[in-house]
Amino acid sequence: MDSRELRRAFLEFFEGKDHVILPSSSLVPDDPTLLFTSAGMVQFKDIFWGKVPPKYPRVTTCQKCFRTTDIERVGTTAYHHTFFEMLGNFSFGDYFKEGAIRYAWEFLTQVLSFPPERLWVSVYEEDDEAYSIWRDVIGIPPEKIVRLSKEHNWWGPVGGQGPCGPDTEIFWDWGEKHSCGPDCKGPACDCNRFSEIWNLVFMQFDAQPDGTLKELTRKNIDTGMGLERTTAVLEGVMSDFETDLFRPICEEIEALMPRHASRVARYRNLLADHIRALVFLIADGVLPGNEKQGYVLRRVLRRAVRAADRLELPEGILVRLVEPVVATLGDIYPEIVERRRLVEEVLSQEEKAFRRTLRAGEALLEEVLSQLKEGEVLPGEVAFELYDTYGFPVELTEEIARERGISVDR
Repeated sequence: MDSRELRRAFLEFFEGKDHVILPSSSLVPDDPTLLFTSAGMVQFKDIFWGKVPPKYPRVTTCQKCFRTTDIERVGTTAYHHTFFEMLGNFSFGDYFKEGAIRYAWEFLTQVLSFPPERLWVSVYEEDDEAYSIWRDVIGIPPEKIVRLSKEHNWWGPVGGQGPCGPDTEIFWDWGEKHSCGPDCKGPACDCNRFSEIWNLVFMQFDAQPDGTLKELTRKNIDTGMGLERTTAVLEGVMSDFETDLFRPICEEIEALMPRHASRVARYRNLLADHIRALVFLIADGVLPGNEKQGYVLRRVLRRAVRAADRLELPEGILVRLVEPVVATLGDIYPEIVERRRLVEEVLSQEEKAFRRTLRAGEALLEEVLSQLKEGEVLPGEVAFELYDTYGFPVELTEEIARERGISVDR
């Protein structure tokens, strides 16, 4: 099963469980408090907050999402992304913990045919109800049910008050050979043995201004399955960048690279991730700017150009990589087909403009960095001069310095 089949199977499964399939919302939410749509629940935020009644008690979506919280890790791991797709099922005052857990287990083991023995789960350490459902109703051995702290298994509240609650996460076990050793902490470990594939959030409480938790009258379910990570499991590869979602982009990058280019995987993966984000952001109306969404777009684009330079790719590379993105996802998201010309125009103009900035700023930065050793600090006034004189972003100065083990004095 590939990503296309997974996307379809998920939506059809929940449609068969009386969920209404709704389309993905824009990456730019109709909410002034949010820059981007970072999860499937964003388009239902007012329902969860009790501001508007739900039109349907059960819905399911495949939501395009964008996040920059882990942008520095993109390319350095097998599964961190800026743009990604989140499969989700939602219940507004209908089924709750047992229903959500039963549906998840049925889909994974019966539709996707995941061997039950390869699945582990985590629950919030005080959520005895979820623990009991996994152990007594589903039949997971207690040694594969891990109780974790709020840091790992609790969602919200956003802004310190409002809907929140415990969650339970489902993990794929790649096997002991991928463990970090006898001290492996199971699903809580950062080693490569476990991949989180699904998070089920139980919106059970209303956090008060004083920090107390009030039980919600109408309890809700918000789940999110990472399409990329689950596709990796289905295709038997440990990196999202080896799946059908990324292979055409990575292959195009490799075809344009000189054979001697070094550090291929890191920069190739970063570029493949960022070009997907750029195509979808621009198609959803985000244009380069100096604030809010436009500033973030410009930052992602500049990171993509630098990655391309590390791979010694030709100028104009961003426009050339639009094709594999559209070929991979254009029939799922027709907006990237309809607005392809705009996407290519923006990428072309912005890449040319940034290259002029890059050439001027890098020369001065290289001169200063060559005089510093690993572990030393680049003076803040240098970063300011680069920005003030050349428009060279401070984050870019920090990123280039970090690659050499040098920090920047802010």
